[in-house]
Amino acid sequence: MNPANPRSYDRSLRREVRNPILALPAIRSLQTMPAETRAALTVLLGDLAQDAAARADHAWRRHKAPMAAYWKAVAVYARHTARAIRALP
Repeated sequence: MNPANPRSYDRSLRREVRNPILALPAIRSLQTMPAETRAALTVLLGDLAQDAAARADHAWRRHKAPMAAYWKAVAVYARHTARAIRALP
């Protein structure tokens, strides 16, 4: 938090800033899906995030920075999407 700029603190508390996937119109359209389908999708995305994170770590250890960055981004987006789906009513 920056005391000189109190809005910087307010901004970081907004859900859409912490998880930009929540701001996408497509996420809101997932509300029409049955709860069982959303749950299965969340599990799938969780598995994808774990696998991508492991691949990123492996690539980083092999000094393959571009591939590590790619897999890290895949893991982050999969995790963000899974959390966004879980947050739906």
